[in-house]
Amino acid sequence: MTAPPVRTALRAARGRNRRRTRRRETLRNLAFLSPWLVGVSVFFLYPLVSTVYFSFMRYDGYTPPTWTGPKNWEYVFTGYPFFWPALSNTLWLVVVTVTLRVLFGLGIGLLITKVKTGSGFFRTAFYLPYLAPPVAATMVFAFLLNPGTGPVNNVLGDLGLPQPGWFNDPNWSKPALTFLALWGIGDLMVIFMASLLNVPKEQYEAASLDGAGRWHRFRHVTLPNISPIILFAVVTGVIQAMQYYTQPLVAGKVASGVIGGSGQQFEPGYPDKSTLTLPQLIYHLGFQRFDTGGACVIALVLFGLAMAFTALLMRRGSGFLSTKD
Repeated sequence: MTAPPVRTALRAARGRNRRRTRRRETLRNLAFLSPWLVGVSVFFLYPLVSTVYFSFMRYDGYTPPTWTGPKNWEYVFTGYPFFWPALSNTLWLVVVTVTLRVLFGLGIGLLITKVKTGSGFFRTAFYLPYLAPPVAATMVFAFLLNPGTGPVNNVLGDLGLPQPGWFNDPNWSKPALTFLALWGIGDLMVIFMASLLNVPKEQYEAASLDGAGRWHRFRHVTLPNISPIILFAVVTGVIQAMQYYTQPLVAGKVASGVIGGSGQQFEPGYPDKSTLTLPQLIYHLGFQRFDTGGACVIALVLFGLAMAFTALLMRRGSGFLSTKD
């Protein structure tokens, strides 16, 4: 039995109205999203697609690009002697520096929140180094850690302790960069202080009534409440360590005595490739050797590593947050 013509016409009209409403809602949503869509397309998708494209091209920035296939990838992974040292140095900085910065920032934040008098002075004292320009801070550290005339080695010598070569020694250059990163810990200190002050005091009181000591209060009250901030600090720290460029470059230049003008060529990584990082290779290949294809390959490797680390941390962190006490 077929429906009456009037009922069929009404059902068709309602369908048209629903489609028209959905179309208007879609257009309105796209209008609100348009600034984000334009930004992502112009500043992320287009550069990413271009980087993938040029990684398979021979291009020096002046002549038209020519297709070379996987030759750029083969050269970077097998024929370029700086890639693997830069990769290992970058991963070392990610694992060691980020871990120590988070622990040190959390420890300083805990100490300052416990200080009864003079907390404002200590907050200012620990935060000010973070405001120092990276180039100036690195040059000051290179002076302090100078193996021959630096005051740090002079004090160590007076105490009868070993005097490392710091930025002039391949075994000590990365620890020296780590000390520099820990010196500018003010950003994480402020973030951790704010999170620690927001932990409900009632939970501490309840834990104390149950007989929990300091460690158990920290483990079962403080950590679960600040775990999202720790995850944020680790993820942003990994991204920053992947982009570590200025400090190792300036430290290598100062330690090697090469502090020339912009036209002076400098092989990064002094001493013995120990301060070489992937961002330095991208600049060295792309803007000093005009090997855009090789620079794009390293940029894609760096992008893939950053995405992998971030995805792993977010997955582990979300699991920890969902199962916390």
